[in-house]
Amino acid sequence: MNCQRCQEREATVHYTQVINGQKTEIHLCEQCAEQEGYMNFSNDNLSIHQLLTSMFPFDQNVNQKQSVQTTHRLTCDRCGTTYQEFRNRGKFGCSHCYLAFESYLNPIFRRVHSGNTKHVGKIPKRIGGNLHKQRELEQLQNNLQQLIHDEAFEEAAQVRDEIRQLKEDLNENKGGDA
Repeated sequence: MNCQRCQEREATVHYTQVINGQKTEIHLCEQCAEQEGYMNFSNDNLSIHQLLTSMFPFDQNVNQKQSVQTTHRLTCDRCGTTYQEFRNRGKFGCSHCYLAFESYLNPIFRRVHSGNTKHVGKIPKRIGGNLHKQRELEQLQNNLQQLIHDEAFEEAAQVRDEIRQLKEDLNENKGGDA
């Protein structure tokens, strides 16, 4: 397959990007890929951070004007790490950086974690006990709040009843363990 840009050399770089279900494929030779900014072949020390930032562009969902104005000034008040330093290194200076750069991180987390910004991990079935039901309860309560906000009161009443039943089940299990 020839390069889609120059149509002369063989395409050795195949870049596939899926955004909001739209799949885009680009097939380029090394020279054109480097000129287009897809890869830097002159640098033999490609870090995992560079690879990941090319796959997940950080500021994709952030207003461009806000990005230009804020990223140069945005600094963690605890360790002094700037947002630009974080982008270049791929590492935070301290745990407070998560809060300092939160508005830029949440869109990244949503893309990486399929819409979620909170990592909850997995619970082993054999020792999970009531944790599965407690998570289900949290999800139902969040769903109830959204339904009330959307004024879907009939559905909200059904979810409310599910919450009551789940709470009863949880209380019975706690009483049976004692």
